[in-house]
Amino acid sequence: MENKKEETKPLITIKKEPVRLERWYFGGLAGILAACCTHPLDTLKVQLQTQQRAEYGLVAMAAKVIRDDGFLALYNGLSASCLRQATYTTTRFAIYGSVRSLRPNSNLNFLEKISLAAGSGAIGAFVGAPADLVNVRMQNDAKLPKEQRRNYKHAIDGIVRICREEGPKKLLNGASMAVIRGAFVTIGQIAFYEQVKQILLASGYFKDNVITHFSSSFAAGAGATLLTMPLDVMKTRMMNAPPGTYNSLLECFKDIIKVGPSGLFKGFIPAFIRLGPHTILMFIFLEQLKKNFGYIKKDKQ
Repeated sequence: MENKKEETKPLITIKKEPVRLERWYFGGLAGILAACCTHPLDTLKVQLQTQQRAEYGLVAMAAKVIRDDGFLALYNGLSASCLRQATYTTTRFAIYGSVRSLRPNSNLNFLEKISLAAGSGAIGAFVGAPADLVNVRMQNDAKLPKEQRRNYKHAIDGIVRICREEGPKKLLNGASMAVIRGAFVTIGQIAFYEQVKQILLASGYFKDNVITHFSSSFAAGAGATLLTMPLDVMKTRMMNAPPGTYNSLLECFKDIIKVGPSGLFKGFIPAFIRLGPHTILMFIFLEQLKKNFGYIKKDKQ
């Protein structure tokens, strides 16, 4: 009798939640939220990289900035940083997501992810080059003598003044380096993140939750830092150089390595500290935006 009762019990079916996809602007929004959290580290990174000699470390530079100009000086260029995310990060995530969605189930192998990430990052970096230039200048202002500071009020003011005082072409100063860096950092961030996340989920030991998102984005941040550190140093140096200082990337490279190859990795620790948390926060914000506000892809009938 007991066995018969057990056999007649209805089976409980677990309804699987549909996978939600990100909207085209989620990447930029997540980048802006992350930038607001990590901007002080980005400011210190820029100031360390533009030193002619290694006079200060991360902590000493932070203390100097706060002592000379106050705590809020660490947020110099925040408006430009947000504008950069709104242009650069929105573009690269939108292109990557749009092209990926053309594939059945959005499946790409690792080489395809790398290729798509590189192209998306390069285009995004070109679009975001003007905001990137203003961002670097505003962050570097705090360490300049007061009479040499540009004192841009905000990102738009910086762009307008550059066009008026130096010509529109100046907005693309260092853009070639930014494009190359954009390709590499997007490989490190998006391609590595998706690949590591895919491996973790396939292992069966991880679920699609914050722990997995944190682990994947930590690996992505480390990869992006390793790929982009030398390029980042050269890009920052070229953007801050007076007109005519460098006629090519090679000249900038030769000037930096005069003090040794370690010059290419000046500010490596703050770069990793900044890019790691930024990458982690960006993808955690992105996953939460996708989970709560994403859309469900409808199957074609």
